[in-house]
Amino acid sequence: MTAPMHKLAKKNLTYSAYIRFKISVIILLGIICIFAAFVAIAAGSAGLSPKEVALTLIGHGTKQSETVIFNIRLPRVVTAIVAGIGLATTGCAMQSLLRNPLASASTLGVSQGAAFGASFAIVVLGAGVQSQTLDGVTIMNPYLVSICAFVCSMLSTLVVLGLSRFKKITPEAMVLSGVALSALFSGGTTLMQYFADDVKVAAVVFWTFGDLGRASWREVTIMAIVTLISFVYFMFNRWNYNAMQSGENTAKGLGVNVDSMRIVGMVICSFTASVIVSFVGIINFIGLISPHVMRRIIGGDHRYLLPASALAGALMLLLSDTLARLAVAPVILPIGAITSFLGAPLFLYLLFKGVARK
Repeated sequence: MTAPMHKLAKKNLTYSAYIRFKISVIILLGIICIFAAFVAIAAGSAGLSPKEVALTLIGHGTKQSETVIFNIRLPRVVTAIVAGIGLATTGCAMQSLLRNPLASASTLGVSQGAAFGASFAIVVLGAGVQSQTLDGVTIMNPYLVSICAFVCSMLSTLVVLGLSRFKKITPEAMVLSGVALSALFSGGTTLMQYFADDVKVAAVVFWTFGDLGRASWREVTIMAIVTLISFVYFMFNRWNYNAMQSGENTAKGLGVNVDSMRIVGMVICSFTASVIVSFVGIINFIGLISPHVMRRIIGGDHRYLLPASALAGALMLLLSDTLARLAVAPVILPIGAITSFLGAPLFLYLLFKGVARK
């Protein structure tokens, strides 16, 4: 074998090993997610053993275990998986489309718009509190709250996309526009809380905490369908996202319609994130952190980055929700606070590590 052929074979072997490594990471993440889901189903105050959980899942459990698992814990676990996948994949796609590592639903005003819409429904439209207990509050009309949250979160997206379409602002300016809209919606939410009575303020605050347990099987199905459709779209355009990472001129030279890809992609990202946030409340950092972590492990190839980010988001949200349920059981801590406490230090670590590398 000649020297050039030997070098080529060695390079191909190295590339094949690298690809196997990426696939192995994705498979490992899937296995860990399944294990974490089983632990989340088994953990709780009902005192179910792993054997009882396994028997119940295959249809041989007691009436009590079936009620606890299928009516309480399993919907919560499936919600965590679906919401984690949806938020992580949209965050990954947003960061690629805008070529900005800070792009996510929480930095583009989607989450803050949802909080404003929920506050408007509770305070102004009277979707108030049905009961108030030591554990929290129950919103009287959750579907009205979800609809208003969805409409206002999409309104933020339409404003940003309108600036991009008609004013031709840069992707960096789109993120700054999202930050400005976030401040605007946060100010509006604060004003409504200021003039509302104590019970309505409690309902607004409780909604913004984020709660994976508020979604029924109907809401889980809606989130799953939207998340699946968006994920299929992202994977279908994975090569276009790879091309866009090399710059707009390079992507256009490869035949990618960058402007159209960005607008359609942002609409799908925001729609998916809006649906999820409208049902489960504000959950920060999942869409921001998951792609960053996976990008450092397996690189920026979206063929593998998208599924890896999806599984990492599901795992992070599963672990965060399990911690929220077990930390001070039987009290369930706000999932939004847990993800913020865990995500913010991790994000700072990634930032400092990146600066140190430079």
